[in-house]
Amino acid sequence: MSLSKENKYPEIRFKGFTETWEQRKFFDNIETTIDFRGRTPKKLGLDWSEKGYLALSALNVKNGFIDPKADAHYGNQTLYNKWMGGRELRKGQVLFTTEAPMGNVAQVPDDQGYILSQRTIAFEVKCDKMTNNFLSILLRSPKAFNELTSLSSGGTAKGVSQKSLSHFNVIVPTDLEEQQKIGLLFKKLDNAIALHQGKLDKLKNLKKAYLQVLFPSKEEDTPKMRFTNFNESWEQRELGEIAQLTMGQSPNGKNYTNNQNDYILVQGNADMKNGKVVPRVWTTQVTKTAMPNDIILSVRAPAGDVGKTDYSVVLGRGVAGIKGNEFIYQTLLRLKRVGFWAKYTTGSTFESINSKDLKKALIYIPSENEQFQIGEFLKKIDNTIALHQEKLDKLFILKKAYLKMMFI
Repeated sequence: MSLSKENKYPEIRFKGFTETWEQRKFFDNIETTIDFRGRTPKKLGLDWSEKGYLALSALNVKNGFIDPKADAHYGNQTLYNKWMGGRELRKGQVLFTTEAPMGNVAQVPDDQGYILSQRTIAFEVKCDKMTNNFLSILLRSPKAFNELTSLSSGGTAKGVSQKSLSHFNVIVPTDLEEQQKIGLLFKKLDNAIALHQGKLDKLKNLKKAYLQVLFPSKEEDTPKMRFTNFNESWEQRELGEIAQLTMGQSPNGKNYTNNQNDYILVQGNADMKNGKVVPRVWTTQVTKTAMPNDIILSVRAPAGDVGKTDYSVVLGRGVAGIKGNEFIYQTLLRLKRVGFWAKYTTGSTFESINSKDLKKALIYIPSENEQFQIGEFLKKIDNTIALHQEKLDKLFILKKAYLKMMFI
């Protein structure tokens, strides 16, 4: 990668910085690389413990943060001392996964001590060349990732060695203050993303808990939690009795188009995101249809996934359209969560739900008033989840744009 005249500046940068960026060998910015690949507790004559120092591996170093719950292993003081051998990780140092997956980056969050484990290395920067925060985001920029990919080896599981990294070139600002500002900007973005992700996860867990208590458990006819003044038992009914079902029928493939003026085609889970139909493929041929606010149920792998449509759509054979109220929609969400459809698909070569099984599926329903109360209550939670998801998506889009435009 050579630095052309046109590539001396990023597309956007902070005010007050006008110096050209320079191309360097990656290791010109690195004081030390800490690499214990291949080291295991067994090779040290020890074993993992139930608690102690968290081991950082390629599975829990995520894109910008450490997930302590993913593939969590711990070492006691003896293992920590023998493993790290005086090369302890310090707060702010940049962690980089070398394979499976290659290219995930995070920073050591504190000085409480960690074991540097499988497929993960740590960089200590030269303080007069680069800041930790800048290195952390530089390695996550698309330009850097693309070059790392070109230097990697292996088939499906790409990997990069220290030898490969010696051929890795980066283009960076020479002014450490500019590096610091860029690093701080992305750190704030990452913190905002983490905050919204945390709120979103809590809301989803809250929704999951309500789905468990607002509907009867298996072989029961009343839920654990009810709204005031409702005490009658729920009735068991077939889905086909209480909702209008339409099994999809795929149009001829020659009629598929990319023309957004044609009819939106929904074929399966790929056409839904966050519980909503997202137009992806269009068709000139109308077979079976669903109207705005109808429920869309995936009848092929993954069978039982549920969404709604805001559009008039053509239904492919991978889905069914259901005209039902909000309670029916929430019931179908719960059925998917508890594995209800597994009994219809187990043993079949291709996971699918047929028309008869869908119509005959037994569900419990309360009075219309209670259905309304439950449906509206859960819908409000869904709307709040959608709002947080939208904010999170916008932050990811903003970060992606900055990563593209603020690096060379």
